[in-house]
Amino acid sequence: MNGVYEIYPSQKKSFFPSFSINSNLIIINLIFFVIFSILIYTNLAYLDYIAIKPINILQGKYFWTFLTSMFMHGGFFHIFANMLSLFFIGSLVERILGARRYLFFYLISGLLAGVFFVLSSLLFTSDMNSYAVGASGALFGLVGFLMIITPNLPVYVMFIPIPIKMKYAAPGILVVLWVISAAGNLPIGNTAHLGGLLIGIAYGLYLRKSYKNKTKYISRYFS
Repeated sequence: MNGVYEIYPSQKKSFFPSFSINSNLIIINLIFFVIFSILIYTNLAYLDYIAIKPINILQGKYFWTFLTSMFMHGGFFHIFANMLSLFFIGSLVERILGARRYLFFYLISGLLAGVFFVLSSLLFTSDMNSYAVGASGALFGLVGFLMIITPNLPVYVMFIPIPIKMKYAAPGILVVLWVISAAGNLPIGNTAHLGGLLIGIAYGLYLRKSYKNKTKYISRYFS
């Protein structure tokens, strides 16, 4: 095991050699947020080409939005909250998985969270015209992963001044966001969050079964 608590050997290559993969992801998110925001500001019709819209997907159009939507956010607070969370959570997950596997896991979590959002819209709601954007699906994938691999890791959630163990914080964040969106009728992508969390949990369980000794060591390290 190369490093303090890596499951896999760390991969040092990245888009910008002096930065980690997680830092690159934050930079890319910021760059595309600016680009996409300018495009949408000039013509709102561009939103259909950037954000996930279930009706478009079901009509066989704009499948690339599963990817582009991950790098678009619904405002400055949205991207600030997501990138701040990614800075702390992503850095830890990258150290555990190694750069290459972290990148794949991040992207797959975000993509499958988008698929979960579309399927949930089809099966459980009648609103097929809502949009989904943001890195939250991928973020919840990371959170679900840490919930299994580092269940006793103390984390600070939102404005709560005391640390909460990850195994309680992860589902708690999901519930709180769901309540906030319901109470305030806010367009929060709760089904995408849930999809990402489930993907992260599944991957964490797979690693815990496949690498029992290493995952036990990591869990004890953060207890």
